Amino acid sequence: MGFDLDINEKGNLSIGGADATELAEEYGTPLYVIDEMRVRDNYRRVYSAFTKYYSDLQLFYACKANTNLAVMRILQEEGSGIDAVSPGEIYTALLAGFDPQKVLFTGNNVKNEELQFAADSGVRINVDSVSQLHRLAQIVDPADFKISFRVNPMVGAGHHEHCITGGEMSKFGVMEKEAVDVYKMALELGFEPVGIHTHIGSGILDPEPFKLAVQTLMDIAGDVAQNTEVDFEFIDFGGGLGIPYTPEEHELDLDKFAGEIVGLFKDKLGQYGIGKPTMCLEPGRYIVGDASYLLARVNTVKQSYRKFVGVDAGFNTLLRPSMYGSYHHIVVANKPQAPEVEAIDVAGNVCESGDLFARDRPLPEIEEGDLIAIMNAGAYAFSMASQYNSRPRPAEVLVKEGESDVVRERETFADVLNKQNVPVRLLK
Repeated sequence: MGFDLDINEKGNLSIGGADATELAEEYGTPLYVIDEMRVRDNYRRVYSAFTKYYSDLQLFYACKANTNLAVMRILQEEGSGIDAVSPGEIYTALLAGFDPQKVLFTGNNVKNEELQFAADSGVRINVDSVSQLHRLAQIVDPADFKISFRVNPMVGAGHHEHCITGGEMSKFGVMEKEAVDVYKMALELGFEPVGIHTHIGSGILDPEPFKLAVQTLMDIAGDVAQNTEVDFEFIDFGGGLGIPYTPEEHELDLDKFAGEIVGLFKDKLGQYGIGKPTMCLEPGRYIVGDASYLLARVNTVKQSYRKFVGVDAGFNTLLRPSMYGSYHHIVVANKPQAPEVEAIDVAGNVCESGDLFARDRPLPEIEEGDLIAIMNAGAYAFSMASQYNSRPRPAEVLVKEGESDVVRERETFADVLNKQNVPVRLLK
């Protein structure tokens, strides 16, 4: 098993029809390279799989995965909505051209100022707590405001404990046992509740937890519908669809998965007489995860107590391996078909012992000057990037049919120091 790589006639890795080594030469490293058609194809694959079984579908791209304006504009063209979790993501979505009514704001521990910003922006608000509900009622006229609630079922799943967002240890949403009461509370305050939402975690490749979450949320929605006057316009199952990060992992059988999920959804609609609400999903990683590579130049080959290959990127450019212990496949872009000959450590340039992209990774013989491509860097790479060690963040390049455009310029030292001020008393 393994990943399918696009190799050009020169024997180099090709990304979106562009030679990875030529991109590195032109734009420098480290460099994020985004394949436009892969983003579009991933979106279309999810949309087609689910609309095959239920036509009234709305996808909300979970933009915390990647908020590059070009990526968001691509998805706006494809018909996506936006799952926003902060005012900054709302601002970015509107700047990218999204209709405010296709932006669903699901914040947690939200300040009043943030609620005000969301309300003034005209986006939909997905309420996370009783506290938020009461504070929102003081900010807007409930009689003119449609809302939904995020419900936390006793179901959680994800690739790491930090990514599990359902169950008793999760900070998100209202408890399932209080769902009927909070909808009644919203009605008493004058709101029109029209939706219900859950999200149990991310990086899910096993469909069973997701299916259980669908059943649970539909039972909660049915309970609400039968015990209140709520008429659901939409039911949102969140995101979490995973992608293979290791060569041994299997892709999600999307058609089978969609058929099973929609089947459960329809059965519960009939069971509770809920009608035909819009079915919503919030894919993020699945849309952009495998659409981007992080290119880094090998600057050091070091035989210490172990053999290290040192590159000009670090966990300031891709945090997941250090934060989650995540595996990201590594390809030597200038010789992607070379045989693996030794197990080595691939280390970044950040001054931390934990700054490693790989430990004991089987790789070809690597020399200084080689170019590595770290795969599946489209989700939670730049969006979690930092200026740690006072290192400017890399550029992002969008490629399509061999053509490339800079969609985020490389930062400078001046950018790292931007917004800082030294008091006059310290300048004497």
